[in-house]
Amino acid sequence: MTRDAGERAQLDLFRALPGDLAPRDAQDLMAYPFFSLAKSKRLAPIDFRAGTVVIRVEAVPEHGMATIWDADVLIWAASQIVEARDAGLKPSRLMATTPYEILNFIGRGVSLRDYDRLKAALDRLQSTTIATSIRQPTERRLHRFSWINEWKERADASGRPLGLELILPDWFFAAVLDDALVLTIDRAYFDLTGGLERWLYRLVRKHGGRQEGGWSFDLPHLHAKSGSLSPLKHFAYDLREIVRRQPLPGYRLTLEAGGCSPDRLAFAPTELPPFSYTPRPRRVAQPGDKL
Repeated sequence: MTRDAGERAQLDLFRALPGDLAPRDAQDLMAYPFFSLAKSKRLAPIDFRAGTVVIRVEAVPEHGMATIWDADVLIWAASQIVEARDAGLKPSRLMATTPYEILNFIGRGVSLRDYDRLKAALDRLQSTTIATSIRQPTERRLHRFSWINEWKERADASGRPLGLELILPDWFFAAVLDDALVLTIDRAYFDLTGGLERWLYRLVRKHGGRQEGGWSFDLPHLHAKSGSLSPLKHFAYDLREIVRRQPLPGYRLTLEAGGCSPDRLAFAPTELPPFSYTPRPRRVAQPGDKL
């Protein structure tokens, strides 16, 4: 018996819940650099160290590193797990769903092209490897995993698509089951098109939360936390453009001149809890979508 077959046999199959669920994100993924922020293929690893936190993310040449857009699949998974647990159901790392359900939840189209992009995202999530000390007893003990242990397309005897199955890693699953490690995010997050602004929203939501006074970081520290390959000078320019546009839902950004110290990015909520939650209209699949 193969390792994957053995793992599958030990897990109960959880079928994705229907309906428009509130999107949830894992705080560890929001606070640290785990994903490429570029739309082009990234092969250079992410190496991050701060205090006792160690993170190394590695990609394979065939697929490249999982991107922050690929992470939308993990937001979908986290939302399913939390919803099932809160409803008194038993979630599992082995999940069955359809491409349509994932694509609709994360605000993508539902065409065959979108389906192909989803499969490419699943490949990157499965092939990207992470080693981290987060939630390990000591810094020297690293947990190594991929964002998806395995995934497969399902079909009936005549070859008609039946959806897909995926297995999540224990590190991610355990974090999502812990109430203290999950946050609800604004659905407008999925409408953010830039990798840097998507990363910044998650960081701001994690650290700024719903505190009226907000939070701030100096730019070099932000640059390190992003894992970006862009030089600090270019990174700072891109941040200033984001501050000018103010695209982050629920938060206002300001840049504070540091004088003799580095400039700081400050952020504070524009609305206090509860955040508004508007269900997304369900997209209509077309006959040729084959989802």
